[in-house]
Amino acid sequence: MATRAPDTVELAARLRLAVTRLARRLRQEAGAGITPSMLSALSSADRQGPVTMRDLCAAEQVQPPTMTRIVAALVAAGLVVREADAKDGRVAWVKVTADGRRLLERSRRRKEAFLARALRELDPRDVATLEAAADVLERFTEAPHEAGERP
Repeated sequence: MATRAPDTVELAARLRLAVTRLARRLRQEAGAGITPSMLSALSSADRQGPVTMRDLCAAEQVQPPTMTRIVAALVAAGLVVREADAKDGRVAWVKVTADGRRLLERSRRRKEAFLARALRELDPRDVATLEAAADVLERFTEAPHEAGERP
């Protein structure tokens, strides 16, 4: 008996919905006490090391006025510092503070604990399937995709 080829549009819709719901649930589990936009920007700043506002805007795909508001809130919360570049005053650098790193670590631990609990409740075959899916999703999200190009 021949297997039916998957409907890629239907699969894309199912994946989009599942990933969106999982991301929402992980945000709820994070318990960070800051907005999702702030947490995302904080995470990007941590991942990139000291980062310029321009590069942070690019990483978060937001306009400068939006990032200015987000960074101002992160500064007010003591999670980052914003410093002018010593050579070019037009450039601002964002650096994560120790408090910011602790918040990120706590948030990550909470999200990973939630996922680990959920995985322990699954059948081992489902866990193996998710492990294979994680490999595919990692490759998929690491590769740049242009509209109309195949991954």
